[in-house]
Amino acid sequence: MYVSDCIDINSKGHLTIGGADTVELAKEFGTPAYVLDECEIRKNCRAFVKSIEDNYNGNGLVLYASKALCCKELCRIAMDENMGLDVVSGGELFTALSVDFPAEKICFHGNSKKYSELVYAVDAGVGRIIVDNITELETLNAIAAEKNKTVKILLRIKPGIDAHTHDFIKTGQIDSKFGFAIETGEAMEAVRLALDSSCIDLVGVHCHIGSQIFEIDPFELAAKVMLDFMLYVKKETGAELSELNLGGGFGIKYLSSDAPRPFTEYMEQVSKVVKTYSKELGLSVPFIYIEPGRSIVGAAGLTLYTVGVVKTIPDVRTYVSVDGGMGDNPRYILYQSDYEIVCANKADRERDFVVTVAGKCCESGDLIQENTKIQKVEPGDILAVLTTGAYNYSMASNYNRIPRPPVVMVKDGKARLAVKGESYEDIISNDI
Repeated sequence: MYVSDCIDINSKGHLTIGGADTVELAKEFGTPAYVLDECEIRKNCRAFVKSIEDNYNGNGLVLYASKALCCKELCRIAMDENMGLDVVSGGELFTALSVDFPAEKICFHGNSKKYSELVYAVDAGVGRIIVDNITELETLNAIAAEKNKTVKILLRIKPGIDAHTHDFIKTGQIDSKFGFAIETGEAMEAVRLALDSSCIDLVGVHCHIGSQIFEIDPFELAAKVMLDFMLYVKKETGAELSELNLGGGFGIKYLSSDAPRPFTEYMEQVSKVVKTYSKELGLSVPFIYIEPGRSIVGAAGLTLYTVGVVKTIPDVRTYVSVDGGMGDNPRYILYQSDYEIVCANKADRERDFVVTVAGKCCESGDLIQENTKIQKVEPGDILAVLTTGAYNYSMASNYNRIPRPPVVMVKDGKARLAVKGESYEDIISNDI
């Protein structure tokens, strides 16, 4: 009925997540609140890890893309499930290391890493640094030389693939702030510089073609392009790269009408391409990394709000205003992202009330969804916005000095805090 297996309706007609009554959760933790089902997250982690075993004979590593949702508890879960971690900032790296996540299983991404972040990564001994540009490569070599260390890297390559996704989340085409383009020769220039650098060990290449991709063809094509480039490197330099990071971007269901391909099909089909094409090219099958983030936590979460105002403008629209908005979910204002919304305390009733769900920020564009169907609601009702486990908490802000909500983790019907909600005192804690 709903977009996630962990969502249901109980005998009271209330929406549940992971067996917990969301109306009761709203009473206990207040609103807004992010709620995630730990069992669903772990199920997804285990499925990805198993797919490496099944399709690559274990010759690979699943990296949880922590930018989707980074907190101590998610790092602990990824560690428990034998995964690595993809981090994109010093803050994400600090969070991982704070729970003793193995540094050698961390890959550090980013197109504009600060000098201090690179020093931190080298000192921590992260497993791989994914180098994005020549400046970073030169800086990293100098840092490693000063510390008398050799740093293992992958180069981020733009495979030139149109991923059929929103322009803001396409990252594999030539006009992108990320990585080195093959067509211009800059990718091979970076390879030669890396191979000539005294304290750099170039072990492989990385690509990421975009996010929320439903088709498998772009991933297959990207794998071929990357293997072609690895062959080109071997022919031009004699160096055979041993690692290939194919990124993430697997689409999930935000609406019941969405039809993403099961990631198991992606893993099976892309692995066939990797293995058969490597053989055709005379290359050894590389060690494979993948970077699922949204597909692990997205559908495992929802956000709870309390309805404050229902305002009908005759012959125009009905606004349902809630106690959160763009501060805790900026994806609609950024990407016009689709969501399904349910009145949690009336979940067994028909959704036949067409409304625009608005936030409380002082912005006309502070909307969560327009012209969407929900149950007939009134002030005090609880709204649940589904599939908000990814890129909601992680993109949240304190705009209008509104505190960020708590993150609640549910396991087998029982709830606990994973991240405390902010207070007004937290908002001013760094003011001088």
